[in-house]
Amino acid sequence: MKVAILAGGLGTRLSEETTLKPKPMVEVGGKPILWHIMNIYASFGYKEFVIALGYKGEIIKDYFLNYHYHSRSLTVHLKTGDVKIHNDEGEDWVVHLLDTGADTNTGGRVKRLSEFVGNEPFMLTYGDGVSNVNISQLVEFHEKQNKLVTMTAVRPPARFGQMVVEDHRVVQFKEKPQIGEGWINGGFFVLQPEVVKYIAGDQTAWEFESLENIAADGQLSAYQHEDFWQSMDTLRDVHLLNKLWQEEKAPWKIW
Repeated sequence: MKVAILAGGLGTRLSEETTLKPKPMVEVGGKPILWHIMNIYASFGYKEFVIALGYKGEIIKDYFLNYHYHSRSLTVHLKTGDVKIHNDEGEDWVVHLLDTGADTNTGGRVKRLSEFVGNEPFMLTYGDGVSNVNISQLVEFHEKQNKLVTMTAVRPPARFGQMVVEDHRVVQFKEKPQIGEGWINGGFFVLQPEVVKYIAGDQTAWEFESLENIAADGQLSAYQHEDFWQSMDTLRDVHLLNKLWQEEKAPWKIW
């Protein structure tokens, strides 16, 4: 099963970073968050990716085209231009980079991806969120539900830090914990190929028009994930994810 990743949005709420690069290329622990997302899937054996490019997609292309050169030791023969790569043990991934249009909405990108994938189920997620969701259990759940779409439902992180107070003394402080009520769209979808009939064209919004109609037809199931999930919408989120990584407390690092 292929893994599709939406990586073409503008990332306007993270303009401090995204004026020069697409949001999936914003780094966590010295690696693009896109790399982290791909590692989550690869740890469960899903290693073929279809990435929907849009805004500054050439930066993502350059990253993968030069991946070996940037992550390995090299010997360069200046006279001939020959390059020898040392320690050539990298990720065993296949990456398809699709231009899906700079102004295409999320639904339109899903439709273009699905046309490339063909008549088979595939997974889908966003290029800006990480989780410790069990992908194998997600796929198994989807197959049992017999619906067109399975969406991972998550508890949203609190906007502010949370304190535990006892006798006027703060005994514990948690930065942006998962709150206990409500469910939101956490991405990490599994889709049947027939889902394209719910996408009119490039300007269709996957999160609203498509998913709302799919749900209305009783074809949307929710895989409820109670554990860690975090999107990267603001600079504060970037700092939080980097802090977790640096302290070796990153729950999404399951590889």
